[in-house]
Amino acid sequence: MFRFPPPARYIYNADAGGSRWPVLNAHNCMKLFRGTSDNATQSAPPKASRRLTRRSSGMAELAKHLDSGEPLCVADLGSTSPANISYFTERGHKIYSEDLLMASLDPALVTKDESGNMVLDSKKFLAENLVYTPGQFDIVLCWNLADYLDESLVKPVVGRLWSLMKPGGMLLAFFHTREAGPDAPCFRYHVVGADTLEMQHIVAKHESRKGKPGGISAALECGFRLQRVFNNRHIENLFRDFASIKFFLARDNVREVLVVR
Repeated sequence: MFRFPPPARYIYNADAGGSRWPVLNAHNCMKLFRGTSDNATQSAPPKASRRLTRRSSGMAELAKHLDSGEPLCVADLGSTSPANISYFTERGHKIYSEDLLMASLDPALVTKDESGNMVLDSKKFLAENLVYTPGQFDIVLCWNLADYLDESLVKPVVGRLWSLMKPGGMLLAFFHTREAGPDAPCFRYHVVGADTLEMQHIVAKHESRKGKPGGISAALECGFRLQRVFNNRHIENLFRDFASIKFFLARDNVREVLVVR
């Protein structure tokens, strides 16, 4: 049966009274004519709606920039969050939401490298995601994306983000320390205050990519799995093209990293 898939990206504009409308690119338009095969990967509602609260030093630094009075353009790289939409649009900012973690599970991305190993096609991924104007964003919220995203996509995504940010733009990212352990849950972060976040456990329903072909990571029914642990040197190398980087070590085995383009 033919079904229309939800659009991959939304804009939330304070000037439009908080309304939203889908941003369609060529990839999204093609999905309208593919039937149900592209709906194989979808998010499932968490079994428990209870959220945890944490303080964020990195968010507190961003809040100073957000309260400057100048309208800013924000990229939120996670599933749609009503709390985040309200927080930014009520302050006169425009927010774009795009769930790169779920997009990375598209079975159509799986290909083989020269050695015959199963890998993800990073060029195809970037052709279908993060399609914006260079220098568009003042703020990018990466959250814990790099820790859970397939390794082959991490550096290409960071490189794309660099090109999409304005000079002086700020990016906030979270990285687990080794003490967190391989079963550290993947959370969606909701901004509820200048330095306060609510954390919601993300559960993914993955129907098409079965097994573990080569090094390709897959989401589990119980949630996304931590792919790697970056140390400070790895993080500095990842953001080596940025102008500056600042670390905040939290109590929950998470490093908060604030980088400036």
